[in-house]
Amino acid sequence: MFESLTGRLGEVFDRLRKRGALTEGDVDNALREVRTALLEADVALPVVRDFIAQVRQKAVGTNVLKSVTPGQMVIKVVHDHLIETLGGETSDLEVTGAPPVPILTVGLQGSGKTTTTAKIALRLATRERKKVLMASLDVQRPAAQEQLRQLGEQIKAQTDLVSTLPIISGQQPVDIAKRALTAAKLQAFDVVMLDTAGRLHIDEGLMAEVEAVKAATNPGEVLLVADALTGQDAVNLAKSFKARTDVTGIVLTRTDGDGRGGAALSMRAVTGCPIKLLGVGERLDALELFHPERIAGRILGMGDVVSLVERAAETIEAEEAERLSAKIKKNQFDLDDLRQQLRQMRKMGGLQGIMGMLPGVGQIKKQMAEAKLDEGLLKRQEAIINSMTPKERENVNLIGAKRKIRIANGSGTSVQDVNRLLKQFIQMASMMKKVNKMGEKGMMRGGLANLLPRR
Repeated sequence: MFESLTGRLGEVFDRLRKRGALTEGDVDNALREVRTALLEADVALPVVRDFIAQVRQKAVGTNVLKSVTPGQMVIKVVHDHLIETLGGETSDLEVTGAPPVPILTVGLQGSGKTTTTAKIALRLATRERKKVLMASLDVQRPAAQEQLRQLGEQIKAQTDLVSTLPIISGQQPVDIAKRALTAAKLQAFDVVMLDTAGRLHIDEGLMAEVEAVKAATNPGEVLLVADALTGQDAVNLAKSFKARTDVTGIVLTRTDGDGRGGAALSMRAVTGCPIKLLGVGERLDALELFHPERIAGRILGMGDVVSLVERAAETIEAEEAERLSAKIKKNQFDLDDLRQQLRQMRKMGGLQGIMGMLPGVGQIKKQMAEAKLDEGLLKRQEAIINSMTPKERENVNLIGAKRKIRIANGSGTSVQDVNRLLKQFIQMASMMKKVNKMGEKGMMRGGLANLLPRR
């Protein structure tokens, strides 16, 4: 989401780092470029003005300009104020009241509100062991209630703690909400997710309906679900819903897309409401807590290794990791194991998702572009392995020229792609053998230089 902003700010700060000393003029020039970068990222003009004014006030101080590394100090000031603009502290959902706690989701049509409702329900069930009832109050869009019911069926495959309120044709939103609360009390649900109707634009009918539902249910949270691609309209959207429904938090969807990130900065600054969650993909488990400090780090190219480790811990099963470790120690790593690793990388967000959390991401992406690596690489490599027989995956030495042609045809790739994958696998297996041979002490004595191929 912040890729273009990260690139522009990276260029500005690279120039600052190279300067041994800074004057007020240097800082003003840098902040002028930061201002342009923020505006290009669709951050609202009032927010940009306030941001630049406060950063300048701190950045031209004696402690900054006369410090040992003034460029780094200016970057730190921008970083700290960026965290403050994004909310300062992480704010999770408030579901600690007397059950059942109603959570109301509001927003425009097409913002991903219904899917987000299901994602939140799954998150509460799997992470906090909450029993959740979902109810669609959208009687305007014919397929809305059925969509939520189908999402509930998908969640059933992962947990039995989430249910969907049965649909009664002709019932109005307030009555549906009351029925959901009654059913939740009788069946001992902890949380009731109420998915309100969206509109193509903000209108009086929508607001009156949402206000009526809010008055009837007294929700613990009113979450504004907004598309990260909204841009400048995000400010007007947030203001309107905040004024009429007293929004308590914001959920940004499609943050894995090519939006410019201005919505996040603008909506938080204008409404004062914390951004609580980010939709980072289409899967029902692709929902993350919003950490202002980590997001600020990503924007400034500092990476977010903590989130990367957390995501890895969620996707990698302990038993599978132990099994793989045992096979590596016995020099039995095969293509089945490589396929499993490729799948785990895709679960973690693919190459782009992982790169976005690494420090120096701009340089890495530049190198990837030069190497002509794309997001479909992992899928193609997995397809190649899937086209092999079990014996071929176990022993790559069986794969001759004719088999390579068959594998390429079966996976929709080329023989060159097959050769490239096999070469990478052989290099990985060779490196793992060296690690096993040296052992932990050998690694400590010789370091990574021992793993490099000898000429």
